[in-house]
Amino acid sequence: MSSETTDIHADHAGHGEHEGMTKKKIWKVFYILLGITAIEFLVALGIAPHYPGALWINPIYIVLTLFKAFYIVGYFMHLKFEKLDMALAIIVPVLFIIGLILVLTNESHYWIDLRL
Repeated sequence: MSSETTDIHADHAGHGEHEGMTKKKIWKVFYILLGITAIEFLVALGIAPHYPGALWINPIYIVLTLFKAFYIVGYFMHLKFEKLDMALAIIVPVLFIIGLILVLTNESHYWIDLRL
């Protein structure tokens, strides 16, 4: 190998895109996601039937689901290892779409109430 090739490999060795993802970390992420999923099942199937009119169950379930989604995006789609610009290019439009859905949902309730 030439010294040029060795330098290139040395440069990329310390700055790998997946540098932080070892088998141990992947299993750790798996068990965290498994725990969150177990809590979601407990909330949906264990607690919700006993409190049918409780308004606090849905926000808990939504927060757990969003936390799990961001964890999946961060580790398995490798956005945690990307630069800030790339992450913002994906996160900002998603937040905008979520806000748009919330506004349109609120507006749809207005139109439904107007008909009645």
